Amino acid sequence: MPQKRQLHDRFFRQAKSEGYVARSAYKLIEIDDKFKLLGKARKVLDLGCAPGSWLQVLAERCGPKAEILGIDLKAIEASVPTHVRTLIGDVTKIDAVTLPIAPPFDVIISDMAPNTTGAGDDLRSAALCREVLRLCPALMRTGGSLVMKILEGAETAEVLREARGMFEQARMFKPQASRDVSRETFLIAQRFRAQDQA
Repeated sequence: MPQKRQLHDRFFRQAKSEGYVARSAYKLIEIDDKFKLLGKARKVLDLGCAPGSWLQVLAERCGPKAEILGIDLKAIEASVPTHVRTLIGDVTKIDAVTLPIAPPFDVIISDMAPNTTGAGDDLRSAALCREVLRLCPALMRTGGSLVMKILEGAETAEVLREARGMFEQARMFKPQASRDVSRETFLIAQRFRAQDQA
């Protein structure tokens, strides 16, 4: 068995043994180990949160005093503590005023991906990322951080450029837990700048 496949089988087995609902938990763990985004976060928003493995990581890393909100079209499968709240809904239609946890958020994370068809997946992924960036001025505190998945393609560099216009620092990072054959990578943006919402 190829070494990379063995690595991913290990992540799958490890997720089962450690109680995570999906191996994607280790992507967020590795991102946080490298960039130290979650330890001091008191309000965190998880966009596209199902099946819930990232919410499980947030609950562990942010602690019981943090307010954590996950939004997805589907209900989560994970068991999460009471300080983690979930909302079934379309993340592109978020109304900041009616959220059960009031903004601004210290960290916004998104593991969202389009339904893949093979053709144009990267463009749909870039469009989702732009939706997340569009939400940031209304939902994120100045100085906040963003993590979002993007499928590498024709628009990746432009989405990164747009993020750099909103954050002091933005870069791409591919965790070991991402499959080698996958085009997914993660945009990590830090120190959100105040935006003119007029």
